[in-house]
Amino acid sequence: MTTMERPTSLTAPLYRLYERRLLRQLDADRLPRHIGIILDGHRRYARAEGLETYSHSYRSGMRRFEEFLGWAAELPIPSITAWVLSTENLARPAEQIEPYFDTLIEMFGRLPERTNRLGFQLKVMGSLDLLPADLVQAAKRAAETSRPASTDSRKVTIAMGYGGRQEIVDACRDLVDELLGGGTPPEELAEHVDAAGIAAHLYEPDQADADLIIRTSGESRLSGFLLWQAAYAEYAFVDVFWPAFRRVDFLRALRDYAASDRRFGR
Repeated sequence: MTTMERPTSLTAPLYRLYERRLLRQLDADRLPRHIGIILDGHRRYARAEGLETYSHSYRSGMRRFEEFLGWAAELPIPSITAWVLSTENLARPAEQIEPYFDTLIEMFGRLPERTNRLGFQLKVMGSLDLLPADLVQAAKRAAETSRPASTDSRKVTIAMGYGGRQEIVDACRDLVDELLGGGTPPEELAEHVDAAGIAAHLYEPDQADADLIIRTSGESRLSGFLLWQAAYAEYAFVDVFWPAFRRVDFLRALRDYAASDRRFGR
């Protein structure tokens, strides 16, 4: 979304009216139970807006994510998984990735207060061993100070240093280790490896499969996000860059999801 497309003092009331209309159209019984969201487009947003550094767009994007949690908390959506950093992102030049690490550390300092107030339990998943120690420490501290799980708590999971293929590889390895540790003979391993066993060893095994995946920035691909869990998900590819993502964009994605005819491969 360009500067010209942002709501102004004249158009903002129209957007609010449109949002209320979209909300009225939503059927709570047809909303997704688990949303995966790919926060894409920070660098392109910075270039499009003529920002001096990527740090400005990174900070705008993380603030927008915190705002997004407030939008989601207004609706009966129990679970959100947000992909903030892929394993491939780690190969970016230091001048691009290090300011992003700093921005994530800042966000984790704010998140517990935000998630606790909104009723979310905060979790983190991914190959954390690939990340800087201070970022991992900030993420773990935030998760530890999050509200404990309960029967009525919602959950927001931050995926960072995450890759869907690696998650499946790790799940298979853990399953094989478990089988061998339980005395299964090596020659019988293959017959004990099944979908249920792999699913039980994913990073968040108690997490329901994703119902809706939202990706910003106009890219129409998963790029490895929740490959196992999104097998039957619906997808919403939104043209705007993540820092410019609006509540109306979110509500449109929910409206389209609610109108879909999900057949789960049948």
